[in-house]
Amino acid sequence: MLKFLFRLIAIALVLGAVWLAYGLLLPTGPAQEKLVQLKPGSSAHHIAAELANAGVIRSQYAFLLWHYLHGRKPLKAGEYAFDHRASTREVYDRIVHGDIYFQTLVVPEGFNMFDIAGAIEQAGLGKRDDFLKVARTETALVRDLDPQAPSLEGYLFPDTYHFTRTQSVHDMAAAMVRRFRQAAKDMGLNQNVHDVVTMASIVEKETGAPEERPEVASVFYNRLQKNMVLATDPSVIYAALLNNHYSGVIHQSDLHFDSPYNTYRKAGLPPGPISNPGRASLQAAMHPAQTDYLYFVSDNQGHHRFARTDAEHASNVQAYRRAVQATNR
Repeated sequence: MLKFLFRLIAIALVLGAVWLAYGLLLPTGPAQEKLVQLKPGSSAHHIAAELANAGVIRSQYAFLLWHYLHGRKPLKAGEYAFDHRASTREVYDRIVHGDIYFQTLVVPEGFNMFDIAGAIEQAGLGKRDDFLKVARTETALVRDLDPQAPSLEGYLFPDTYHFTRTQSVHDMAAAMVRRFRQAAKDMGLNQNVHDVVTMASIVEKETGAPEERPEVASVFYNRLQKNMVLATDPSVIYAALLNNHYSGVIHQSDLHFDSPYNTYRKAGLPPGPISNPGRASLQAAMHPAQTDYLYFVSDNQGHHRFARTDAEHASNVQAYRRAVQATNR
């Protein structure tokens, strides 16, 4: 009887070892990349079940046994990407170490808060309207830099970011503001921040050629000194965006729209930035070229022709129109 009992125990141990080896050591996993969201506060049992249901591990019970045998280490919440076969031990180690999946969010120079909100939603990181609410209301994030800031526009620094789905849209906006603070510190931008960033945001939208941004900035500063309206189309577009009626093109009604951002009607700088400028545009706004230019127009080659007088500008406009006609033939 005793031998029989020992034999049963031995068989049970062997079967247990086989089951444990099967559950822990044999690799498994989805055929294609699988994203698994482990929510904060989830228990080990819930996490094990989520992984098993997703086909990432063979047995939730083997996972839990390994968890208990290893001192019940904290399992870190987040989104995980599983794109190859792996053993339960490997999966467990990844979750213990927090090897979470980051979504890449690219914010190009000149993106405004509406563009960024759309990119966040497209990346599946949050809702467009939720981000816009943060960008429009949480000016406390930049109050020490710019007490006049009507929104976070201008301070959501263009860069490549890596976010997780567990981060809030507030976290994302705060990360962009931190990046702006670092850039401003590096450039020595610590005075007249509101006006400099507002000017830089206009320069950013007016030209994609970094080498001519100081000249573009000089045009607008010269116009300000002469009490001329800035008459910049990007500000008109921004006014329309703020009022939810931009259709993709500027209409005559937009040029006459009564908005403090309409620089065809209102003299001086707009109330705040109209985009989020990069380093080159910030540098141009801080250190404009010394010129007496008052006008510029595209040369249809990716750059601009600058002018000091109405007559020079009219000639440059005619040259632009001829270049456009030649291109369209």
